[in-house]
Amino acid sequence: MTARAYCLARASGRKGLGSAPEVFYIGSVSETYFDGATAQPPHPAARDAYAAALSEGWAGPGRLYTLGRRSRMLLEAARQSAASSLGVDPDEVVFTSGGTQAVHAGVLGVIAARSAPGPLVHSAVEHSSVLHAAEWHASRGGSVVTAPVDRAGRVDADPLAGVEDASVLVVQSANHEVGTRQPISAIAANAGGVPLVCDAAASLPWETVPEGWSVLAASARKWGGPSGTGLLVVRRGVRWRNPFPGEDSSVREAVGEVDVPAAVAAAASLRAVVAEREALSARMRVLTARIREHIAETVPEVELPGDPVDRLPHIVTFSCLGVDGEVLLTELNRAGFAVSSGSACASTRLRPSHVLQAMGVLSHGNVRVSLHRESTEAEVERFLEALPGIVEGIRRLSR
Repeated sequence: MTARAYCLARASGRKGLGSAPEVFYIGSVSETYFDGATAQPPHPAARDAYAAALSEGWAGPGRLYTLGRRSRMLLEAARQSAASSLGVDPDEVVFTSGGTQAVHAGVLGVIAARSAPGPLVHSAVEHSSVLHAAEWHASRGGSVVTAPVDRAGRVDADPLAGVEDASVLVVQSANHEVGTRQPISAIAANAGGVPLVCDAAASLPWETVPEGWSVLAASARKWGGPSGTGLLVVRRGVRWRNPFPGEDSSVREAVGEVDVPAAVAAAASLRAVVAEREALSARMRVLTARIREHIAETVPEVELPGDPVDRLPHIVTFSCLGVDGEVLLTELNRAGFAVSSGSACASTRLRPSHVLQAMGVLSHGNVRVSLHRESTEAEVERFLEALPGIVEGIRRLSR
């Protein structure tokens, strides 16, 4: 994938003088994008749907005038489309401002509906949005229980064993850093009626989510939809109460105003991704198997964490002993490869991954390669050709 040249224009000079803008060029770099687990490239269906909806859906959908009713019709159509893609009822689907808001609304809303909130239980490898919700709950006097995972990053099928009167159980469908799937159906069967909130952001573009969850959260940018758009699904019968400031009690009203064109684009791209994901997942699995095999053979003292089989098809994470993760990331970027390093949800700070630490595996010098629908075999081979020399060069300089 070749990045285009972008420019940013900023008005300069004094007001009213009509000075020419200053132009800043970011540059034109040939770069292979291998960070699809953070955001997929915009899906053509998302682009087309957003452009078509923008002229009709910009007005507030809650207004009674004609433009508002048009927006509301588009939003309802998007909700029905997303519900069909997920296999749920349209009135269970809510569009949010992103995956983080979906997680917070889902987790905290279930707790708020309890008259006497009990512990919030979550796996040790959840996304930072879950950890932040747990911290907020604890700051208000609530109890938090962290369920451990095994060395593959998988939580036990009965994470509530020994926990009394839990308010909510939060377990992701699959891990966003190493790809390991979680036993959602078995966990739900053992939950004993405790609502199960499932963060499906990592897996939804690639496979269906196992049955048994009560609340599901996802992020549109993970499947090529627009950033700043998420999905929250609260199954009928699940008790939910607005945990945020305000008087609105319904889920739809509590999450605030919806970007209607973005919701339309998210629904359209989700429908397209669901239609193509079986074939795409099969192709990605071949490529990631090639990556895992080649790295294990050509890079000494390397660890590839996560389940080697029961995993998402597009993610490969590896850690190199004696290699600084920030340096490796920089050198790979210099070689033209965009990958993530460290914790995927805190990569700008490049602190050790809480996911890898919870698994008990090497947490420094790690890189996550995550493919997307436009990734090619040729790009993978170029990466595999460059990687061993880059790692060896870093190790040689650090001796």
